[in-house]
Amino acid sequence: MIPNPHYKGKVRDVYDLGDKLLLVATDRISAFDVVFSEPVEDKGKILTRISTNWFRYFSNIPNHLVTDDPNLFPKPYQNEPSLLGRSVLVKKAKRIDFECVVRGYLTGSAWKEYLQSGTIAETPYPKGIQESFQFPSPIFTPARKNDSGHDENVSEETMEREVGSVLFQKVKQISLRLYEEAHDLMAKQGILLCDTKFEFGLIGDEPILIDEILTPDSSRYWDKSTYSLGKTPASFDKQILRNWLETTPWDKNPPPPQLPESLIQELRKKYLELEEKINLCLSQK
Repeated sequence: MIPNPHYKGKVRDVYDLGDKLLLVATDRISAFDVVFSEPVEDKGKILTRISTNWFRYFSNIPNHLVTDDPNLFPKPYQNEPSLLGRSVLVKKAKRIDFECVVRGYLTGSAWKEYLQSGTIAETPYPKGIQESFQFPSPIFTPARKNDSGHDENVSEETMEREVGSVLFQKVKQISLRLYEEAHDLMAKQGILLCDTKFEFGLIGDEPILIDEILTPDSSRYWDKSTYSLGKTPASFDKQILRNWLETTPWDKNPPPPQLPESLIQELRKKYLELEEKINLCLSQK
């Protein structure tokens, strides 16, 4: 018997083990910071595998992963059936309260901001740019993590002022490098990594990657064969859910609408397809 989690996030349960944490990816799904009642079967296992494989691929970048082997978990979590395949033991770090968002294409909240004000992350851009435009080089658009309500897109200057110039430059450069390499890898499999977010924590003064990386919950993955300017390509990520929600009268506040079974199955299928593509990419290193 294991105790209750020390913290329940939107989609993760967290056990505090002193200098380490046990992160458990559940099958819960959220959108617009609201958790839905219907789970997506095996979602937590799929995302755990994807994230862990990326962490191992980018092993030259310090990260929080200790092990995903349940035999090496401390008791009473060792080989606990409810945790199998969806749990990782990680180093505990002091979270940097910003998401490091990298965008290769103009869509999502950046597109909405551009339509409203002609800016992206408070930086002015030329008139006439179309949706899904590929930037000449990826851009860094941080977001402040809020404990309640929605995360808040901010300028680079705001993040740099709040975390300090040295740390800001470190995490920005790591984020851009990770995005660029992952984008080029995935393009070979017919998938466009549209944008993604990385999270960092501090151990001492050094940043390490934490949370998850390059999963379909933290990234937008597009079908390259359907890409064209002015349109939103077909997705292999949680955007499928957001797109469906935009067709409903829901105001993005609890309680959320009930999700149709067909949508849940589509999400699961796309997550599995994406995992297969990622595995093919990483096996060719």
